[in-house]
Amino acid sequence: MANETNEVNVTGGSVRTGKTVDVTLRITAKDLWMFSMYHANAGFMGMFNLIFSLAALYLLIFRWSTTTVPYRCLLVVCALIFTVWQPFLLWNKARKQAKRPAVKNPMRLIFDDEKLTVSQEENSADFTWEQMGRLDAKSSMYILYMDRVHAYLIPKETLGEQEETFRELVTAHLPKERRRKI
Repeated sequence: MANETNEVNVTGGSVRTGKTVDVTLRITAKDLWMFSMYHANAGFMGMFNLIFSLAALYLLIFRWSTTTVPYRCLLVVCALIFTVWQPFLLWNKARKQAKRPAVKNPMRLIFDDEKLTVSQEENSADFTWEQMGRLDAKSSMYILYMDRVHAYLIPKETLGEQEETFRELVTAHLPKERRRKI
């Protein structure tokens, strides 16, 4: 019987899994839009957007007969700002971003025990696990924040059957406080 190469070795405080995840990303406008919607509606802003929209809808429905036409128009606009207008604007922005070469051209990410290697066309960069910020798992993608400004979107469908290996690498190399929902 052959031994598997996926053994876990602990050396000097770091966990070695012997695993590698190699994925080529093709980020779409939909991926960018979902990322934008997540950020626009996360935390306090999301709660505010929801309460604002529900309050406007409530007033629109239950005060319809007692309000003037301009007030009704204002309430319709208020009810649609965060439910229709904001998603529409974010979709247009994502569509434009998806056409830029930095997003449009495929990007290759290789995760292993040592580092993350990112390459696109003739450019390449290496990042150690310590240099990575945090990883958030969402329903359709992983978001790897390198810092407050830069992030890599990794759609789950792109990982395919490598997703479990990816999760094992992340669990082994990123401390619990730097990963969410993993």
